[in-house]
Amino acid sequence: MQAHRVALGVVSIVLVVLAGGGYVVGTALGGPEEPASAGPIARGDLLYVDLAGGRDRVRKTRLDRPDAPSAATELRCQRVYSASGTTVCLRLAGPGPNYEAAVLDSGNQVIRTIGLPGVPNRARVSESGNVVSWTTFVTGDSYLTPGGFSTRTGILDLRTGALVESLEEFTTTVNGEPMVAVDRNFWGVTVAADDRTFYATLASQNRTWLVKGDLTARTMRGVRQGAECPSLSPDGGRIAYKKRTGRLGPWALAVLDLRTHEERVLRDTAGIDDQAVWLNADNLAYGGTPDSGKKSTIFTVPADGSAPQAVLIEEAASPVPLR
Repeated sequence: MQAHRVALGVVSIVLVVLAGGGYVVGTALGGPEEPASAGPIARGDLLYVDLAGGRDRVRKTRLDRPDAPSAATELRCQRVYSASGTTVCLRLAGPGPNYEAAVLDSGNQVIRTIGLPGVPNRARVSESGNVVSWTTFVTGDSYLTPGGFSTRTGILDLRTGALVESLEEFTTTVNGEPMVAVDRNFWGVTVAADDRTFYATLASQNRTWLVKGDLTARTMRGVRQGAECPSLSPDGGRIAYKKRTGRLGPWALAVLDLRTHEERVLRDTAGIDDQAVWLNADNLAYGGTPDSGKKSTIFTVPADGSAPQAVLIEEAASPVPLR
């Protein structure tokens, strides 16, 4: 299997933020450009970002055979997601560095681009392909300490063209009280099958909450403290998220049953710093740093916690299952 080299996660993203103007053109790195050899993406594919040589190339393999030879697509993205013929690619858009969210149709044609205020961090497309969301790291907010960063999360409804530039525009409550703290931040959107209900992360004063939102009413309310980067299961009955294993401990992946409210922390997932994806009804995938300290690797783990995590694709990030 081809080596997949990637450096993704909060640490590397923060380094990019702190570096300021460190823009490098990917095609100038690492030797000759690899030609795109993959056919159109289709159900049963598994996409991921391979940053070999700094190129951010999106590659695809088979979801049921991730160890099979992969092929390069035409896309170069720092984060990518795709569902029902809609793809969002968070990518460099020029020196500065500047970034954009490029939305592509089933023919791989760009139908919309949105300038991003910071470094790409999370990307999602609803199962219908109608709702696109993204999160970026930004600097410069007045409440930040020197060298600090915050987030901006945007949502695009392709049915209407309506763009939410920041979830901070929505009305948010926690424990029945308005959340209007100047340091509130949101990230990691996951949208339900109705393309209206969504979940996301809210953070303020060193605390985090899982929030449930309504895209039509433009409201959110806190439903659980200590949960981040939610991901709804294909049937909408469970939600996976990362949570601290102690006050200052590492994150671990957990799954919450939305009907019974039973939470299960998945073993051997300590150190996760990603928004997990559901490969199918029974298994999750996410990017993480292996114990060896090497670059980011995509892991998989059963959602019921019946087995420890296992390597899915070495030195890769941003997994996208096309179910």
